[in-house]
Amino acid sequence: MWLSRSILSPAIALLGWSALYQPAAAQVTTDCNPMNKTCPPDPALGTEYFFNFNRTPLFQAWETKVGPVTYDPEYGAKFTINKQGDSPTIRSRFYIFWGRTEIMLKASPGTGIISSVMFLSDNLDEIDWEFFGGNTTVAQSNYFGKGLQDHHNAGYHVIDGNVQSDYHNYTTVWTKDYLDFYVDGNRVRRLLPEDAKDGYTYPQTPMRLSLGIWAGGDPSLPEGTREWAGGTTDYSQGPFDMYVKSVYIEDFSKGAKEYVFTDKSGSWESIKIVEGNSTVYEALHKEPEKTIAERWADLPQAAKLAVYSGAAALGAIMIGSALLYCIRQRRRGAREAKLAEQRAEQERLELERFKKAGIDPDSFASNASEYNAKEMRREGLMDDDSYSISTPVNPASPLDNGANNLNRGSAVGMTVTTGAGAAVGAAAAAVPPSPHSPTSPRSPHGPMSPTTNGPPNRSFTSPAPGRVASPAPSQRSFTGMDRSASPGVGQPPRSYTTGPGFEGGGGNQGYWGNNGGNQGRFR
Repeated sequence: MWLSRSILSPAIALLGWSALYQPAAAQVTTDCNPMNKTCPPDPALGTEYFFNFNRTPLFQAWETKVGPVTYDPEYGAKFTINKQGDSPTIRSRFYIFWGRTEIMLKASPGTGIISSVMFLSDNLDEIDWEFFGGNTTVAQSNYFGKGLQDHHNAGYHVIDGNVQSDYHNYTTVWTKDYLDFYVDGNRVRRLLPEDAKDGYTYPQTPMRLSLGIWAGGDPSLPEGTREWAGGTTDYSQGPFDMYVKSVYIEDFSKGAKEYVFTDKSGSWESIKIVEGNSTVYEALHKEPEKTIAERWADLPQAAKLAVYSGAAALGAIMIGSALLYCIRQRRRGAREAKLAEQRAEQERLELERFKKAGIDPDSFASNASEYNAKEMRREGLMDDDSYSISTPVNPASPLDNGANNLNRGSAVGMTVTTGAGAAVGAAAAAVPPSPHSPTSPRSPHGPMSPTTNGPPNRSFTSPAPGRVASPAPSQRSFTGMDRSASPGVGQPPRSYTTGPGFEGGGGNQGYWGNNGGNQGRFR
């Protein structure tokens, strides 16, 4: 049955609740009990500090034992049970040896839900505040010594206001002479050492603080625990939230670095205080990192002027570099434009020369290539004023039609293509015989004499040395090339001689429009 704050005293509450508390007391554990073996020193707070839980606390000061725990700028740390098994808890990484704590807390509603504040030492000395989710007006204080279970130690305190809808200040003042409990500045309980089995179960060894929420009414727990918690928890009614806005902690052992158990008695006299600054103390009092604005404000005026000057110089260098780059790019662009104009002019002049020579440049093949005079001379295909090439018969050539086509003046040894290639053959046929024509002593054959052992032969001669429109040495034929062997503009006349069957006939007569008349010559 719940307490009525108007008629029930803490003594009556103690009688009603003590028999139900025993199952809950067995939940605490320790990593190393110094009453059983030698344990590492306990890091001390050694100072006082106000922890505002409007943001995640310092890692060196607090650890999350079970999560999740969230932190809100307005409400502080939020501990939530969403489902069965949740029990979010945070714990301090430091210990205090005698001290004062003030906790601003709003308990969670919910049948069987327990909001708790617990101080615990390595040898299981314990001080508690606990709040029941099924009761909005009662806070419980409790203590244990050396892990001994005693369900007569609890105290129940009626609170003005609502412990679940309002934040209240829950304070403990702990010394070797007394342990006081306060609610909103009003002392509600004092425990003396002699009241705790003559001091044996009085909490008296360094302790650290845990804050959390758990379901004492969980269906899996013993019935006695669920009755103590106020009933069985229905998780479908959740979530269940406890809030802690802030914690003020003062370690009365100022200047302590750590606490050491010197024996296994578990008494406060066995505790050795090692002086110095603990890791937690240094982390808490470390000067925060300054912002850039703060660092700038701290600079002397001379340093600021130097920074301004350096920035101005750097800016000038960057601007100058950019201008220089732009100028160089413009000059390069101008040179490239000029070269492009020159190339265009050269192409224009070349086109005009082709037109004057009666050559259609649009009929030039894209894969034409130049012959190399040095290679031709090295291979014996060229002398000072002439060269000759043995050309295989191309099936696409008029040579396929026999000697009759040759007599008609086709360009022997070349693939006949419409356009400039045919024009070249006609133009070559029109050139008058040179001193080195086939009838001269230089040629052993007459105009109709057959060549020996090979395909038709073609020879260009010139009264003056020089190479004009030489065919490519790699092919030795004009197959697929319209620009090779084109007549040079402004050059002296050339003779064109072939092997058997060629009489200088006007090949490609229709291109020149003379219908066979005046064959072999331009009109």
